[in-house]
Amino acid sequence: MASHKLDVIDRKILAELQADGRMTNVELAKRVGISAPPCLRRVRTLEESGFIRGYHADVNARSLGFEVQVFAMVGLQSQAEVDLSAFETRCREWPLVRECHMLNGEVDFILKCVAPDLSTFQTFLTEQLTSAANVASVKTSLVIRCAKDEPGVPFEILEQRLTKEA
Repeated sequence: MASHKLDVIDRKILAELQADGRMTNVELAKRVGISAPPCLRRVRTLEESGFIRGYHADVNARSLGFEVQVFAMVGLQSQAEVDLSAFETRCREWPLVRECHMLNGEVDFILKCVAPDLSTFQTFLTEQLTSAANVASVKTSLVIRCAKDEPGVPFEILEQRLTKEA
């Protein structure tokens, strides 16, 4: 990623695609103020450079029957790199685990989990997560409601910082 320096047009492209990844290249080019062919070339370069990792639909989990969302704070017995990597690999295998982040501090990992019901999550918790190798402790918090769920990064903050540096 560091091999490609982002200019103001690249940042505009990223901000627009982050807001609406389904727009046509023609619409994107119009929004960022360039013609379609160079816009498409820039998008491809941003993809190849790793700035754009993919395109996804933002599905409504609850409308699909996933009523339960839980954050699980996991402590491991060993924090040796081989053990951390093994736990990360195991997390990637569990379908209910949608996000896995290694932290510093008292908790080693925080997992974002979704399940259709509490019983399904409880089965996962007792039969898979807490019994997994190297897991010393698990503390869970059930999500009551979500006040904000905004993916990506705040491009307006990036632009403010770059303006101050110039």
